[in-house]
Amino acid sequence: MSLVGIVANPASGTDIRRLVAYGSVFNNQEKVRIVRRILLGLEAAGVKQISYMPDYYGIVERALDGVKIGLDISPLVFDTKADQRDSVRAAEILAQKGVGCIVTLGGDGTNRVVAKGTCQVPILPVSTGTNNVFPYMIEGTIAGLAAGLIATGKVSRKDGAFTSTRLEVFVEGQLVDIAIVDAVICDDIFVGSRAVWKMDKIRQVFLNRARPACIGFSSIGGMIRIIAPEEPFGMHLKLGKNGQPITAPIAPGIVETVYVENMKVMAPGEEVDIIFKPSVVALDGEREVEIKRDQKATIRLSASGPLVVDVERTMAFAMKRKVFAPEFSSSSETSQKEKYRLKNNEPN
Repeated sequence: MSLVGIVANPASGTDIRRLVAYGSVFNNQEKVRIVRRILLGLEAAGVKQISYMPDYYGIVERALDGVKIGLDISPLVFDTKADQRDSVRAAEILAQKGVGCIVTLGGDGTNRVVAKGTCQVPILPVSTGTNNVFPYMIEGTIAGLAAGLIATGKVSRKDGAFTSTRLEVFVEGQLVDIAIVDAVICDDIFVGSRAVWKMDKIRQVFLNRARPACIGFSSIGGMIRIIAPEEPFGMHLKLGKNGQPITAPIAPGIVETVYVENMKVMAPGEEVDIIFKPSVVALDGEREVEIKRDQKATIRLSASGPLVVDVERTMAFAMKRKVFAPEFSSSSETSQKEKYRLKNNEPN
């Protein structure tokens, strides 16, 4: 029986960057509506069972109000903490239950903690957070269809998903945390407010994807070189006042010029020293790890990142295999081509 997991973060899209930048507030009622459409898409794709992370707002429960859905839907049972530990634990349990796909609602931070729980199950990340480099801005119905195609095996993981890289933080040789988009070294002593928005505090930037059309730190690297999410490369940027100027959209509504002294492309397995100490490492937009002055700390690019559903590829494979058009014959397609040829007086 096909089984899909849902991890919807009720706290995503509401952090301090709404005050210091111009980001939109993504309220939980909108998440309810998105989940409702995801469920309908999953059902249309042939999924039978749903397991979801319980949360204090009741996103999935509210999504079921007033809509008739023929799915077996049940919450995961565990001791919830109402913080990011819930997403980690939910991902672990969903992987143990053998789900075929996990649909997440959140930003880069939400997906980072889900990836800490499992990198073995394909995830389909739907954007509802602040930093939205990793998740897709996608209609919920399409997200449900694509996740359902992967979960039911109508499109294989090989055809419809890819393994992303990840950035690993090592302190004194021990792996202490990960990032799925960026790891940023801040000239701070304490974690304090987790969100990062002051560029004058940033000393080093590590990226595993870089695109000029993204928001956040990824856009800085993207103005130099594009690294696609599925590519096995990373990038290290050393910032400093003596560097070359690069203008990039670092937050919603905020475009700043930063100065890059050095850029290095990283390969899987390569480690780069954290040279500014004491410091704080921000992972996917939030301060997480404190580095003391006398500690040896590095960032390594790993090929063992999360398995991510490629929505476009998944839907394209479904089209080629006529998943949603099983009775459409090639003769009908040929007939349409013939009509076009005759209309335009094209030769055989």
